[in-house]
Amino acid sequence: MTNFDTIIANGLVVNATEQRVCDVGIRDGVIAAIGSGLGTAHRVIDATGKIVVPGGIDSHVHISQPSGHGIVMADDFASGTLSAVCGGTTTILPFCLQQKGESLREVLKDYHAKADGNCHADVSFHLIVTDPTPNVLGQELPALVEEGYTSFKVFMTYEGMRLYDDEILATMDCARDTGALMMVHCENEDAIRYLIGKHEDQAKVEPKYHATTRPQVVEREATHRAISLAEVVDVPVVIVHVSNGPAMQEIRAAKARGRAVVGETCPQYLVLTAEDLDMAEWEGAKFVCSPPPRDAESQMACWEGIETGVFDLFSSDHCPFRYDDPHGKLSPDGRKSFRWIPNGIPGVETRLPILFSEGVSKGRIDLQRFVALSSTNHAQLYGLYPRKGVIAVGSDADIVIWDPEKSGAIRQAGLHHGADYTPYEGLHIDGWPILSMLRGAVVMEGGEPTGVNPGGQHLARERSPLVEAARLAHSPP
Repeated sequence: MTNFDTIIANGLVVNATEQRVCDVGIRDGVIAAIGSGLGTAHRVIDATGKIVVPGGIDSHVHISQPSGHGIVMADDFASGTLSAVCGGTTTILPFCLQQKGESLREVLKDYHAKADGNCHADVSFHLIVTDPTPNVLGQELPALVEEGYTSFKVFMTYEGMRLYDDEILATMDCARDTGALMMVHCENEDAIRYLIGKHEDQAKVEPKYHATTRPQVVEREATHRAISLAEVVDVPVVIVHVSNGPAMQEIRAAKARGRAVVGETCPQYLVLTAEDLDMAEWEGAKFVCSPPPRDAESQMACWEGIETGVFDLFSSDHCPFRYDDPHGKLSPDGRKSFRWIPNGIPGVETRLPILFSEGVSKGRIDLQRFVALSSTNHAQLYGLYPRKGVIAVGSDADIVIWDPEKSGAIRQAGLHHGADYTPYEGLHIDGWPILSMLRGAVVMEGGEPTGVNPGGQHLARERSPLVEAARLAHSPP
């Protein structure tokens, strides 16, 4: 009789707080033992010389999301989650978008219908609030938080989606009352619209002008304002996809004041620059995302934030569109002006190889920090820990094995997303994931999916410990 379904043997097992060479025994989709001499198993995976880490968690992903008239996202849940597991990510947190006039309950029902039965990774939904009516704030959100949808996002940019300051305050009040966690996309829409108007008056419509109409200052100002609004309501806040030093410094200063502020950055701000948008034949459209990539100085600032702990999260902001497609980047309107090019780039599969190669392999961060940024911090912040984000007895057997000696360039031909390009084409990577396991089932091996049926589940989440800690800190003695 075998002791386990699977034993991962002789690997360097790394968590956010420790690492050691040992074996991991898996039974019924759960980690059942950690140690040596564990006995027998139906399958023994020899991980000698390899690194064994918790499955990656990407807490900022856009999949099958409404994107404007005639525009279609390149990934549905099947392709998006397949791409995720091939890049070492076994849980994603995509966004369920409410549009003006819609019921959150109804759009959530429709979003589940798109995901159910089609996911190769586990999923858990954030909510995007664009229409904070009294019914939404007083009825729907409180009920949904109780059901495990414990985080929601608001935008300070994009006409039709942005909230004004009083609406943000009201939504933050709802978060405080319900114990939900607030996420904010920080860019000043009024300043952006003004700059777009000036550019268009001068016939400056090529993709490169997406970057100059969204300069660092509009992100820095909005970051300061979002943190200030959160301080008015006295609620924790997550500042997503930070692209530059001045915005990062706003987060650092708030943390120094004792504010509960979480910072997130993404691969595009580490390895891309605004110069990538300045390409001939409209190819710069491939790199249009918001905030846009900046410059080498901003890259260095984002690395500083990663290395010093200003940033707690490293996410992809995966938002894929096909490039050569009338429903994607080169839509009829997108061919006319940068302002109509769909915002977003693919990246869920390349997120962790980039962080491993640019961070661990180049000596900027150690393996434990890699695990924290790629998995553990996401699980802890968003109410999934210790089920996810750690290799521990009783946790889900979401495990990824990395080969630190495997090298090669990122190529579109080797990726599994629905987009027809990668913005990271040709980027050299040292260290690749070679096996991904979701609750004990091997879903990727040797860089390719194993062909198992989609086994991903939707996960209800607990309230964020950050929110609970803030409540305790401010409750009367």
